[in-house]
Amino acid sequence: MDPSLVELLDGIGPRLRRIRQDRGLTLEDLATATGLSVSTLSRLESGKRRPTLDLLIPLARVHRMALDHLIGAPPTGDPRAHLTPHRHEQRTGNPSVVVPLTTYPNRLQVFKQILGPSADPPKQVTHAGHAWFYVLAGEVRLLLGDRELLLHPGDTADFESTEPHWFGPAGERAAEILHLFGPHGDRPATRSTS
Repeated sequence: MDPSLVELLDGIGPRLRRIRQDRGLTLEDLATATGLSVSTLSRLESGKRRPTLDLLIPLARVHRMALDHLIGAPPTGDPRAHLTPHRHEQRTGNPSVVVPLTTYPNRLQVFKQILGPSADPPKQVTHAGHAWFYVLAGEVRLLLGDRELLLHPGDTADFESTEPHWFGPAGERAAEILHLFGPHGDRPATRSTS
């Protein structure tokens, strides 16, 4: 077997232990969350059990990490994300084009979204998670409960998506936003260098 592959496989157990400990979880906590036994998890972390997909996928879901990050896989050499835009008819009635900028399921998702105008009246929706967006171009009308806001390029919105909301272009012209959505209430962290 290729020595670099052996090294990668040997490093998975200790890496899994570090991830669990960094998150403050016991083996019992992780067993309850994944449905795997404490014994299996212990053997996996100590290197006495070979990591297989049926063991790694539940761990990736619980830790909300992509498999390649979970196991510390080496980069493929091509850092580009291959973006596939798709048309999307939002539950709220306004059409949009969504360009996913991240590919990690069940984690904070980032999209560039082009919001198209609609003749239909706005319909506020609610769902689990946390939403944040930055207006790139155009004007965006945001309805948040009984409040109405008009956002311009450079403005941001940051709200719990369990609150009734709707957003779309303020007029007849499309608007562009950079949209972050955390399905589990994840929020973007803002750091200041000043």
